[in-house]
Amino acid sequence: MTEILVLYYSRHGSVAQMARRVARGVESQRGASARLRTVPPVGPRHADADSAPLGSEIPADGPPYATTEDLRECAGLVLGSPTRFGNMAAPLKYFLDGTSDLWLSGALAGKPAAVFTSTGTLHGGQETTLLSMMLPLLHHGMLLVGLPYTLPELSATRAGGTPYGASHYAGVSRAPLPLDRDEAALCEALGRRVAEFALKLGSR
Repeated sequence: MTEILVLYYSRHGSVAQMARRVARGVESQRGASARLRTVPPVGPRHADADSAPLGSEIPADGPPYATTEDLRECAGLVLGSPTRFGNMAAPLKYFLDGTSDLWLSGALAGKPAAVFTSTGTLHGGQETTLLSMMLPLLHHGMLLVGLPYTLPELSATRAGGTPYGASHYAGVSRAPLPLDRDEAALCEALGRRVAEFALKLGSR
């Protein structure tokens, strides 16, 4: 079975909802399965705080926290984050900053990868966030997969959706907007495309 790592950080649930749709797209491909993983929050820690490493707690629910072994073992990666001032969220960046051993060994080189994001406002930095997430993947030598305009939802969407990766307009209320039909279809298409490429690369 070809496993695709769907790795994300989600604060209010929108990115987690997208991740599940991406995983559905991965698993629509015969011979592929999705490995859902998340990362813990990060924040300031003072000298008098607990000595345990920040974020070392086991999540109360949802998928487990990712390790670098998840990246090493999987045949592809789909990375998701909410936008933070046009950039990926700090917890995901913190995790990626700890993957230098994989970079040194070239463990991720040649594997397909893609990105997705959610924003509170329609023009809240979706595309810049997606591009920021691509940079470390390029440094790892991964093969970036986007969304082509042959997908009708990309031209029809009135919410999220970009050629750089799947996106979602969540709104700024306490109850985030659910994925609409086009956004959900593009999330699934992204997972499906990464799985397709991983299967093709693995058969060579």
